[in-house]
Amino acid sequence: MNRILGTLLLLAASATVAAQAWAGPKTELDQGILAIQHQWAHINYAMPEDQRAQAFHKLEGQADALIARYPGHVEPRVWKAITLSSHAAVAGPFSALKLAEQARDLLLEAEKKDPSALDGSIFTSLATLYSQVPGWPIGFGNNDKARAYFAKAIAANPDGIDPNYFYAQFLYGQHEYKLALEHVQKALAAPARPERPLADKGRRQEADALLAKVRADMGDSGYDSQVMR
Repeated sequence: MNRILGTLLLLAASATVAAQAWAGPKTELDQGILAIQHQWAHINYAMPEDQRAQAFHKLEGQADALIARYPGHVEPRVWKAITLSSHAAVAGPFSALKLAEQARDLLLEAEKKDPSALDGSIFTSLATLYSQVPGWPIGFGNNDKARAYFAKAIAANPDGIDPNYFYAQFLYGQHEYKLALEHVQKALAAPARPERPLADKGRRQEADALLAKVRADMGDSGYDSQVMR
């Protein structure tokens, strides 16, 4: 159960799953989503860990209000799922799996309605949940499902920082170091999201740390660990 807390923290620190910045004028829905994104990044990267659970719970209520206001749109559901996953990372062990299951169910619902929403971040989020939550009999984790969703995520957003980072993380866990290196490098080369500087900064720091781990283990495995990004 402790693995849920540690691995979901990686999902939270990512988001999994993050939407690309919108171009042009913002609708009220866009503004609402952007407000949730900014608050999520502040909680996740700037707030002390012992204050995050309460803050994420409050942000879930904000997402619920947006869901109620825009019932035909999947974006608020995706961001509630991201917030639930982040909350799971700082919740107690008995709450973590329940929060992760709620996040998964929201994402599966969103996938049925509009799988292309938010540049495929639904796929990234589901892939990460399936790869990091423990499998049966404890949880619903499933590496085969994770790999299939990562393939969809990369197809939908091949140059995005989040799908490439989380796929690289998954591949590293599977000891597929050469492919992990390729995707973590793509994550670090991803275009900036001007409206999400804090999230980008945090993700790039995580990708740099993963790059160092991949290179070190590639060296241990006889690969050339000095490949430049």
